[in-house]
Amino acid sequence: MIDNFIKFIFFGNIFVGILAVALSFETAVQLSAPFNSTAYYLLLFFATMAYYTYAYINVAVSNKQHNPRTLWYAQHYKFVRLNLTFSVGISFILIAYLTFRNIHHLLRLPLLYWGVIVIVVLAGILYYGLLPKSFLPLNIRNTGLLKAFVIGFVWASCVNLFPLIMLRIEHNVAFADPFLISWLFIKTFMFCTVNAIMFDIKDYAEDANKQLKTFVVRFGLRNTIFQILIPLLLIGIFSMIVFVNYRHFGVVPLLINILPFALSLLVAYSMHKRQNILYYLIVIDGLLLVKAICGITAMYFVNNGLV
Repeated sequence: MIDNFIKFIFFGNIFVGILAVALSFETAVQLSAPFNSTAYYLLLFFATMAYYTYAYINVAVSNKQHNPRTLWYAQHYKFVRLNLTFSVGISFILIAYLTFRNIHHLLRLPLLYWGVIVIVVLAGILYYGLLPKSFLPLNIRNTGLLKAFVIGFVWASCVNLFPLIMLRIEHNVAFADPFLISWLFIKTFMFCTVNAIMFDIKDYAEDANKQLKTFVVRFGLRNTIFQILIPLLLIGIFSMIVFVNYRHFGVVPLLINILPFALSLLVAYSMHKRQNILYYLIVIDGLLLVKAICGITAMYFVNNGLV
């Protein structure tokens, strides 16, 4: 029973929807910004779940190696299709509601905001090659070294920039601290990129057979861990120390903010032993939830002078 529930949450992409909302909460708290509307958070949850479900259905169909997730999709095919249809339907209803409710602000939205929306949506679509091949035969996921950075960019944009765009649309709130926004975006971008590289370790054998030159295929498992993942995480920790000192947040918020990076170091070091797919989904994706919780908790200490 417990095993089935865990697979339902993680294979059914419910957890990634929760992650998107949690990281968006972190953005609001760290920027001391108002929270978005409930409708927006619901849209983010269902759209994320629909995207990953639709994308993985396409991948699973062509995947000849029957890994546990592929088997779960096959065994629960009717549920997966129903869940996808429901998620897409709810997403369109929420988009229509938000558009109708904020049509005047949408029409006045600066071109820069529209440019960000178009670039991020296009990157998300092209990542899995979701456009018809007759129109644009491009699948960024098959570009090897680039794909981890695309994942990091899309996630950072969705959870750091989109909430700010929606605040401009819903409440006409604009933020004038580009340094803080840029730092938060880069921090999330780096963290999600490292997360994606760790996920590539799961697909090492399959990617090698396809001659897909991901980091782990090109440099090997040990070199990827010790020469790419760990240095990137150490750079992240150093940048966190510099930023917290710049903002005069104190020792306690610094330690709380560093915790996700420290845990990522431990997980990265443990990656030399191959794990099953649920390990990657629970532990590696779980680091994103830890990041959101730590970011929110650190700001609680800052705002209440508990440093």
